[in-house]
Amino acid sequence: MLVGKELLEKSKLLSKKSEEDIARECGYIGPSGRVLRKSFYRAYIEAKYGKLSKKIGTKKSGNRSLRGRQAEFKTKVHGNGNILIGNSYTKRLGLIPGQEFQILIKKESKIIHLIPIK
Repeated sequence: MLVGKELLEKSKLLSKKSEEDIARECGYIGPSGRVLRKSFYRAYIEAKYGKLSKKIGTKKSGNRSLRGRQAEFKTKVHGNGNILIGNSYTKRLGLIPGQEFQILIKKESKIIHLIPIK
């Protein structure tokens, strides 16, 4: 993975390419072949503006660093009309794959209740 001046120079040479291609050609590829965009962006910003005083995107809880997305308790209606309830919510409620629910809709207040079917 390129860093510092080398990263900036190579990025400039590849400026006509997509960000993903630039990151790939600068060596920001994980073991699975996935482009490591976050690592690339951090390295690029650090190369251009210097060392960051605080790591971006990490939160500390005691001695542990929290990673990944945090449950926000909000969602949106997708273009196909579906509403996705994420894995973190189903885990918190102890729901299991295949479990069935009755959907109760309160149209006036736009509230949806999921009632487990026993």
